[in-house]
Amino acid sequence: MVTCFSKMDNEVMREGNTTVGYEDGRFEDGRKTVGSAAVVVIVGKEEIVVANCGDCRAILCSRGVAIPLSNDHKPDRSDEKKRVEAAGGKILNLNGYRVQGILATSRSIGDDCLKSFVIPEPEVTVYKRNELDEFIVIGTDGLWDVVSNEVTCDVARKCLGQIRRKFSERDSAADAAALLAELAIAKGSKDNISVIVVEL
Repeated sequence: MVTCFSKMDNEVMREGNTTVGYEDGRFEDGRKTVGSAAVVVIVGKEEIVVANCGDCRAILCSRGVAIPLSNDHKPDRSDEKKRVEAAGGKILNLNGYRVQGILATSRSIGDDCLKSFVIPEPEVTVYKRNELDEFIVIGTDGLWDVVSNEVTCDVARKCLGQIRRKFSERDSAADAAALLAELAIAKGSKDNISVIVVEL
């Protein structure tokens, strides 16, 4: 997984190395500020493997309990702050903690302008599956900044149960994901919101 994230980072740097022209003749290097967080979840028969880079998140709902499958890479997280500062970077609180006062995550794919401090290396976790596991929710920080793991698990669980009872032919996981995105918007999320629900 670590190798895959590194290859993707290199791909972004290579493909993103384009110049954008403006009518007045100016050019801007597009690759410097292109970046993204990423979380990958692989569901096997016995294990769930999660690789996370940035502030996307994956949680597991098991018998109604929200279990984090990943840890957000926020600049104020003590180990991330130490790593950034050891590389010569600064964590500044400018409308939230940010690397060099710019980026609100301490790991990402891309973001070449901060590459000395912001790394593409994911944290990889392995969770042993059991028969009580119900579903996984994968989302961007647009969800997690305004909706807790516990509320996410509760809302999705209720939605999945109601839809299954009423409409067995509907894609209940997609409906639960849409409901969570709508909840994040209603709670005032200002960031992009992507949500995936995977039933187990």
